Amino acid sequence: MVSAGDSGGRAAPERLVFFDVDGTLTAPGTPSTGAFLAQLTGGASAVVAAEAAYARGEVTNHQVCDIDAAGFAGLPTDLVEEWLGDLPLIHGIDVVVDHCRRRGWTPVLASLAWTAVTDHLARRFGFAPSGGPVLEVVDGRYTGQVRRYWDEQDKRDAALAVAAAHGVAASSCFAVGDSRSDLPLFAAVGGCIALNASQACAAAALVSLTTVDLRDAIPLLERLATRWSG
Repeated sequence: MVSAGDSGGRAAPERLVFFDVDGTLTAPGTPSTGAFLAQLTGGASAVVAAEAAYARGEVTNHQVCDIDAAGFAGLPTDLVEEWLGDLPLIHGIDVVVDHCRRRGWTPVLASLAWTAVTDHLARRFGFAPSGGPVLEVVDGRYTGQVRRYWDEQDKRDAALAVAAAHGVAASSCFAVGDSRSDLPLFAAVGGCIALNASQACAAAALVSLTTVDLRDAIPLLERLATRWSG
């Protein structure tokens, strides 16, 4: 796993490709990772309502985190890890990660999902992580409290810090996302793809795609790469 400041002795990547999680790597039409886990704890309605309010710009992600975190109180971390194995995901993630690696691009997760989620996906598919909100854990169980908050500005800043640690300019990076939380990162990188996105996100992106298979993003990534190599 590659993280900021860890090149593992390898040559610097040609570029980094940042992938959002909720609404981007989750299967189309399925809940966010927070709502998926909340369905299993009985708190889905509160989480869904909070996430919708965030999407409308009515609350901050700090407020969403507080509501979401409460549902984890007392849960063992290994149980949540087990649940994440059943997380509904878009098809083709493994193929796209492999394509990026073969092209000399580092695929990185840039998300507002809990690090419990992004760390799981990083291990499972070979992404590099770039941070996120953190749930408090004591003696192997979640307390229901937030240890670290994270918002869309943190998401952008951490992603750019990972790029800098790899020696890659922001203008050489791409981002794939779907919603409000992706807009600051979209504005900071060289190319961006809106995937199954909101209207505002699609309007901010260079290209837009609606699909049930992430492999459909490969030609768009290649098109961006050709444009930026010219």
